[in-house]
Amino acid sequence: MADQAREIEVIPTGPAHTQRRFPPQGEPLIHGINRGGLWTLYIKEVRRFLKVQTQTIWAPAVTTLLFLVIFTVALGREGRMVLGVPFASFIAPGLIAMGMMQNAFANSSFSLLVGKIQGTIIDYLMPPLSEGELMTGIVAAATTRAIAVGGAVAAAIWLWPGVNLGVAHAWAIIWFGLMGAIMLSLLGLLTSLWAEKFDHAAAITNFVIAPLSLLSGTFYTIHNLAPSFRIVSLGNPFFYVISGFRYGFLGSSDIGEGHAAVWWAAAGLGLFNLALGLLTYCLLRAGWKLKS
Repeated sequence: MADQAREIEVIPTGPAHTQRRFPPQGEPLIHGINRGGLWTLYIKEVRRFLKVQTQTIWAPAVTTLLFLVIFTVALGREGRMVLGVPFASFIAPGLIAMGMMQNAFANSSFSLLVGKIQGTIIDYLMPPLSEGELMTGIVAAATTRAIAVGGAVAAAIWLWPGVNLGVAHAWAIIWFGLMGAIMLSLLGLLTSLWAEKFDHAAAITNFVIAPLSLLSGTFYTIHNLAPSFRIVSLGNPFFYVISGFRYGFLGSSDIGEGHAAVWWAAAGLGLFNLALGLLTYCLLRAGWKLKS
């Protein structure tokens, strides 16, 4: 009876009194997924990059278009055929995927890092959000930016003469595009956990993300590489994102013989992202470099 009495608070409202029942002390008020908090975090992260969309969306589209101009005009590659299509049509899907991945990384690697540097990390840790909800909100916002950049890059490339962006396999475009964006979003979140200043994040960008992106087969097919370099390319997860995404537009890729190789690559990327997600969740739950 005493326990029940502590759960009842009598609130005076005039002549009559009403009773409001509260859970016992220490019992959470939110059960299951905190949908309101998760949505608020997602909107907050999306609004953050939309406020400077000239820098976060349209500038990457222009930069990516410059790659297309350099490789098709300045280097005189207009008449070259790769995988049965003009060179411009060959590199266009890879440029879209590369722009999506790089900007997904840039978005998620900024979120927690700037909080640690400015001393506002408590704004992420104090709200009633679980580690999974915190990770989901940040990754979802970074993926949203990747999709926005991909759409802007695709629109710019579509206007370029001589480029054909016909859809051969829509599922491959969606799957490999999302897997690439999620993979780099998780890598960016891991970077923001590890980094203690902007120089650390810049080092990962310059010495890890940029080389893996440029050596992913975006501008060439690995069939033209020496056997040793071909083996190195096959160990680069960025290569499977680029080639799988290109397969969705062209209907062919250099992953392997037949369509089965593309399906295996799709499954492998899904498992790789699952492992990255579990690692990120465990580090967030342990409070690594956040609560210590």
